[in-house]
Amino acid sequence: MTISIFIYSMAGGGAERVVSYLLPYIQQQGFTVHLVLMNDTISYDLPQDTVIHYLERSKGDENGIIKLIKLPFLAFQYARLLKKLNITHSFSLLTRPNYINTLSRLFPSSSPKIIISERSFPSLQYGYGNFQSKVNNWLISKLYPKADYILCNSQGNADDLTTNYGIELNITDVIYNPVDIERIAKIQRITSFFNPDYFNLVTIGRLDSGKNHELLIRALQNIPKARLYLLGDGVLLKYLTELTKQLNLQDRVFFLGFDNNPYQYLKAADLFVFGSNHEGFPNVLLEAMCCGLPILTTNCKSGPSEIMKLEEAHDQDIMKTPYGILTPVSDVGLMAKGMTYFLENPEYLDSCKTHVLERIKDFSKEGILKSYELALSKQ
Repeated sequence: MTISIFIYSMAGGGAERVVSYLLPYIQQQGFTVHLVLMNDTISYDLPQDTVIHYLERSKGDENGIIKLIKLPFLAFQYARLLKKLNITHSFSLLTRPNYINTLSRLFPSSSPKIIISERSFPSLQYGYGNFQSKVNNWLISKLYPKADYILCNSQGNADDLTTNYGIELNITDVIYNPVDIERIAKIQRITSFFNPDYFNLVTIGRLDSGKNHELLIRALQNIPKARLYLLGDGVLLKYLTELTKQLNLQDRVFFLGFDNNPYQYLKAADLFVFGSNHEGFPNVLLEAMCCGLPILTTNCKSGPSEIMKLEEAHDQDIMKTPYGILTPVSDVGLMAKGMTYFLENPEYLDSCKTHVLERIKDFSKEGILKSYELALSKQ
């Protein structure tokens, strides 16, 4: 079996980290693997013998209309590449590679099995009613059904595809994101970095509107004994930096940029916070739990409630679980209440630290990568 793994880039992100785990694993199982990228950013370690093909070398800020126009041309190029490499199984992750992967089926150059991975909640991600959202919703409804198999990373986004896009249930499956427990356990915590006089909060994620870091910054305003550290880069860095200055929080909000080893910070912090508006299945929650950190997150669709086994969702108050607290999306007041609850209830904080280390075992890398191998092989 010869597999292509097709993703936009290997920049920092959850899907990219999954590829960094999956690629060497399936190579070790004896499969021939080709990595196909559209951008030359590589932030994760890859095996030295990884074969990389660039469909193009685009820039992250490329105009949306240009991206749309280029889709059929890129699909034609990809179909030719699949034929040249004798690919039997073409596996793509993230929306644009998924479009190109499924669209390549229209060109008779090759006939591999087409497998795509949906990693967001598309009806929310593209639920803004603007031109871009309308185009993406149309493309998903037209192109995704052409796949032989759709792997979703949560039950929530699988349900979204079947309910809102008419995807047949029998071509979808759910495989949660893996976490490398053994590797993370070996990483040492950073020392003398966090000030012990403060309650130190850490978050990880691209600085964009969907991740809603603004929610976390605003929630911090009235909690003087807390500091917030943001790991990640993105288009909103300047805006969020200015917001921090406007709120006079420069001495309590810190932008650390992208770091391929966030675990050193997670292991030394007090709490992981997450303000996202929508997700597929956020890896960063798993990674924080693996480091023994309790979680304070929005109850966005989908992922957090599945990870934290939330029994009943509501929008009136904070929602406590054995692993941490969930709050309604975009609610600054309740996010602040969640931060305060952890500060004022150290016994709850300590119990969450114990429980997250048990829960994370359900997402062990070995078992989940085996599920990927079986899913790809049976096609």
